[in-house]
Amino acid sequence: MKEVIIAEDVHALLQKEQSFLGRADVRIRTADSNSRALELHRAKQADLIVAHLDAGEVSGEELCGQIRDDAGLRSVSILLVCGTDESEIARCMSCNANAYVSLPVPPAVLLQEAHRLLHIAPRKTCRVPVKIRVAGKVRGRRFTGAVENISTAGMLFRSSDVLLEGDSVECSFSLSGSRQVTVPGEVVRVLSGGGAEFGYGVSFADISTEAVSAIRRFAGEEAADCA
Repeated sequence: MKEVIIAEDVHALLQKEQSFLGRADVRIRTADSNSRALELHRAKQADLIVAHLDAGEVSGEELCGQIRDDAGLRSVSILLVCGTDESEIARCMSCNANAYVSLPVPPAVLLQEAHRLLHIAPRKTCRVPVKIRVAGKVRGRRFTGAVENISTAGMLFRSSDVLLEGDSVECSFSLSGSRQVTVPGEVVRVLSGGGAEFGYGVSFADISTEAVSAIRRFAGEEAADCA
């Protein structure tokens, strides 16, 4: 049984769609605030929490912080919902959440991201939240973006440039303590974040030993705490 804690208004929005949330093997618990979501998660650990960046006295930053700092609670995926204001997006990027979605977006997009997080397989590598720039090439043209998280398996970045699922890309970025790293990869998912930016999940391909070492050094001790 998959356990999902979801903000009440978001659940009401998603109920209009036929989705995995109505399956018999998924238990939904709704919360009218982030403090209530935290309370429910403490009582019975969830597999996924869908919460607002701002909902009641507990902010999204506080919600993520309390969960990630508790070894008994941290093994949960967190999806934050925010507006399109740049300051809100910046706050989401600084949270230790797995992903965020900026409203308004079609419910199907939010469901797609929730589905991905709920069914994500345990991984040996940790996606570490970061704030670095990425530049690359795709189909003979250049693109740039802001990396949200990275591991030796791949990364998630935001960009106003248009990429397509299945695109082969070459990504270059600089990590502290290393020279510029260039890694080939493939766009494996495309997410709309509202506004002019999109989220791109890239799976690295044929990553070099040097690049693996650089990412591992950059991740440092955070990798050991990956949920």
